[in-house]
Amino acid sequence: MSTETIGTERELRVYHYKPVGVGDHIALGAVKFLRFFADAFFRHRYGHRAVVLETVAAVPGMVGGMLTHLKALRRFQDDRGWIKTLLDEAENERAHLMTFINVAKPNWLERMLIITAQGIFFNGFFLAYILWPRAAHRFVGYLEEEAVYSYTEYLADIDAGRVENVPAPPFAIDYWKLPSNARLREVVLAVRLDEAGHRDVNHGFSDELAGRKI
Repeated sequence: MSTETIGTERELRVYHYKPVGVGDHIALGAVKFLRFFADAFFRHRYGHRAVVLETVAAVPGMVGGMLTHLKALRRFQDDRGWIKTLLDEAENERAHLMTFINVAKPNWLERMLIITAQGIFFNGFFLAYILWPRAAHRFVGYLEEEAVYSYTEYLADIDAGRVENVPAPPFAIDYWKLPSNARLREVVLAVRLDEAGHRDVNHGFSDELAGRKI
């Protein structure tokens, strides 16, 4: 595990959760499989990658929150704060999407890819969460690990001048309360920190469902 300082107050932990058991290995394998295709299709077009992937990333929180809500109703039990946490995650990922739409301006092919990917992923994740919620949360944890890695690469390209450090979209400035003169680099830092938080939450939920100490 390593720690990287962001600004003067916030810190980002960078780590990989070592898989334990069959479910963790399946989840990690699925994420690596998706990463391969994302790298092949987008390469260093990180803004466009973010538009497509954030559309998919907003699905797990909504699915998990909805199914947890229904389970709490059926069992007449408290949700231990999971519902709000998961729905907040979905909303946060949607904010990421709204931000990068203003940065990347997706073309018609990417818009079609978004529709296709979201339809397939929603149904697959919905079924996975019903059958194996622990593995579903682990999958999201690993997905967010990859998001942290991708946004770190994005930052490297910005710092190297390979990606223009354009002004931050007004939506991003309002959402993250950034300075009025904020640039893309500050936005990517904020998004990456969000993804690290989702990573920690989902790995924690998976551990809790597995009965492991968290």
